[in-house]
Amino acid sequence: MDTIVSKAAKIRAQLDHPLIDGDSHIVEYSPVFLDYLKRAGGADTAARFAKTMGAGFTLSGTGRKSWYAMTWEERRETRLMRSPWWALPTKNTLDRCTAMLPKLYHARMDEVGLDFAVLYPSVGLMFNHNFADDEFRTAACHAFNEYTSDIYGPYADRMTVAAVIPLNTPEEGIKELEHARKLGLKVAMIPAYIRRPFPDLHKKHPELAGRVNWMDSYGIDSEYDYDPFWAKCVELGFSVASHSGGQGFDDRRSMSNYMYNHMGHFGAAGEMFAKSLVMGGVTRRFPKLRVACLEGGVMNGVRLYSDLFSRWEKRSLEALENLDPKNIDMELAHELFRKYGDKATLDKIDQLERTLMFGPRDIDEEVRDDFRAMQITCEEDIRDLFIPHFYFGCEADDPLSAVAFDRRLHPLNEQVRAIMSFDLGHWDVTDMTHATAEAYEMVEDGLISPEDFRTFAYGNSVQLYAGPNPDFFKGTIVEKQVTKELARAK
Repeated sequence: MDTIVSKAAKIRAQLDHPLIDGDSHIVEYSPVFLDYLKRAGGADTAARFAKTMGAGFTLSGTGRKSWYAMTWEERRETRLMRSPWWALPTKNTLDRCTAMLPKLYHARMDEVGLDFAVLYPSVGLMFNHNFADDEFRTAACHAFNEYTSDIYGPYADRMTVAAVIPLNTPEEGIKELEHARKLGLKVAMIPAYIRRPFPDLHKKHPELAGRVNWMDSYGIDSEYDYDPFWAKCVELGFSVASHSGGQGFDDRRSMSNYMYNHMGHFGAAGEMFAKSLVMGGVTRRFPKLRVACLEGGVMNGVRLYSDLFSRWEKRSLEALENLDPKNIDMELAHELFRKYGDKATLDKIDQLERTLMFGPRDIDEEVRDDFRAMQITCEEDIRDLFIPHFYFGCEADDPLSAVAFDRRLHPLNEQVRAIMSFDLGHWDVTDMTHATAEAYEMVEDGLISPEDFRTFAYGNSVQLYAGPNPDFFKGTIVEKQVTKELARAK
């Protein structure tokens, strides 16, 4: 019987460059992972994890019931956000098992139309986010990295799994980063933000811990100096990836509708993270740092890039002179009001100066300059602090990814760096063999050129992952092509 060749494989066969999936997922086989967690954190830690997993596949870290264990009365009382449900494929049993078995994943790479894949966790996405317990959080991340290194290591010629790095403090992040390096892992998946308590509120009401927080995104207003962590990433050659969700943000916390919470949430979290790093001067201080904001973030990245230009143009120190109250010509203002004001206005013209001078009059330059950490002197500085540093993931079937490649829309005619990323293994991909074909539809529909697709599906991922670490693809089936690509990009 003839072997059926997938459309994805046919597309790959007609291309003269590799295809790299910059973000797909494994699904952890929990019975095996629990053995690693037991070794890392002890039997009690493993038992706690197993109990939490059994309570509705939700790792809330707050000690409360999961949404699915509550009554509607309890949901209304707590306003607990509805969490994900039925998040993994079931009808397509082959794909479900593929995400759990690295040998099968490896065997199907050609069928899926991919040369190489950078893989991210499923349950492990929550390990560095949801646990306030330091011991539990660090043990879970440590165990996950040991697990994936052992289970997926034999298939490193075509795939690598990102290390899960906790980052409640720079120190714990550096410790696990060094551990990941020893294991041979090459990508650092960090949380886009850390939820922290409001000190004054939680002193008075400690029971609100875990429920009322602010979000620390490292670059702006952080509780810690994270520069040692970024320095360690650069030193060890790690690309940094954020695969954090924005479900639970104020506009994404419906107590009844998961899809309401889901739409755009990854992009929102990634935008906050990228904005904090660039405006906090992190990319200024660490010019070799490469950061991925994954899953559905291309449009957010495009908007953020343009926003930086438009905001700086209107609110740089020089431009703020247009807004400084001291520059109001009070004599002219009185003249205009007397000439054009109605009776009600003229009856209160004695209050004109106070009204026009509304707000603080004297603001120190250090506080006035919101772009101070970026040290911008010209538009090109904004480009250089953003474009080479940030890479935005997408969904395979999202045609809006094409917007990243339309130079006409972007300041200085740049392309925002989007990377092909399929999310294989999760509910939005009903058939793994369709993803490459869906991504290539942007070319077939005339939305991007074949050269743009090459950049999207190959070149940008090479820059993201091999830029900080030229040996990233060493020993893989794309090693020779990547070496040529890095030389080509110079």
